[in-house]
Amino acid sequence: MAPASVLGVCSLLWSWAAVTGHPCSIDSQGWANCNGKRLLYAPSSLPRNITSLDLSFNSLVMPSHGTLLMHFPSLRSLNLSSNALLTLYPSMFSNLGALHLLDMSNCSISYLHTEAFKGLENLHTLLLKNNSLQELEVSFFLPLVALFHLDLQNNALISMDTLILQLMETVPQVQLEGNPWVCDCTTRPLQQWLQRRQAVQVTCASPPELQGQDITALNFQDLGCKKKQRFPRADNMTLPLTTVTQNNATAPAAGKGGRSWPYLVGFLVAAVSISILVALAAKCKLFHKNFASYRHRPLPDTSSIGGSHMEESTSWDRGTSGRGDSESHPMPGAGGLHAEDDDGFIEDNYIQPSEQLQEEEERESHLSI
Repeated sequence: MAPASVLGVCSLLWSWAAVTGHPCSIDSQGWANCNGKRLLYAPSSLPRNITSLDLSFNSLVMPSHGTLLMHFPSLRSLNLSSNALLTLYPSMFSNLGALHLLDMSNCSISYLHTEAFKGLENLHTLLLKNNSLQELEVSFFLPLVALFHLDLQNNALISMDTLILQLMETVPQVQLEGNPWVCDCTTRPLQQWLQRRQAVQVTCASPPELQGQDITALNFQDLGCKKKQRFPRADNMTLPLTTVTQNNATAPAAGKGGRSWPYLVGFLVAAVSISILVALAAKCKLFHKNFASYRHRPLPDTSSIGGSHMEESTSWDRGTSGRGDSESHPMPGAGGLHAEDDDGFIEDNYIQPSEQLQEEEERESHLSI
């Protein structure tokens, strides 16, 4: 019963194809084979519920606006290989939300629009080998959130941006062999990425002395790095996805104006430090000046010194006049003191020696009496 039903469905599909006149063959599982039919467009007469479509080895014309396949919402596999596509325009596959496999190998693709893969949220395998891609941009990878296998073999890639490498960290299977990689110091992020992934051998195409060598086996000197440089790890980087738009694929460049603030801060700190030092120097100079003036003492008044000496001499004379005869003789130093007080002048009325002898004789006579 089952074989008879399968044969019936197949005969119905073949008869329907013959009636509609499209050149494709359709099997019982809904796979349409339009390989090598010299088609310019996908036949609109194909059933809408087909799940696989092979349009390889044709001459398809890519629409610059709108979608390539209008009426196949259930399509899960699409083979466009060996068509001269050259350029993929935006939103070509936006109506193929259920697509899991997309093969665009050998299509001479040299440019991918940033929105070329828009709408392919469920795409599992993307084959882009044997094309002419020279660079990859960040934005056209953003819709491919479910991508598992990416084949970029035999393109014209010479280097890989760090952000692209970080996006490809989420893709378990990536093939990069056969590209003309330029092995210099900028290849260091790609080398680290390949070492972590333990991918198959990816070789250098230039410079000539490194041609054919495995990128993962090169050291800093081989890559032309003057000194050991620190490159950010792709798996530790945080990609600013919010800054990438679908209309502009270039990542925002770091502003050069933001680097001037350390110089401004340094200038302000230097100015404040110099001002503080000048103020401290001025205060220290004023302090020393005040301290020196405080230590100075006024000179003693000569008149007061002279008066004090006179008072001392007067009191000395009064003390000696009330004592005995033995103490009435002037002290030898008294004359010197008076001489100093009188500035070296000697009075005229000094006592003569003869008169002194008479007075002594008179005193002795009185004592004997």
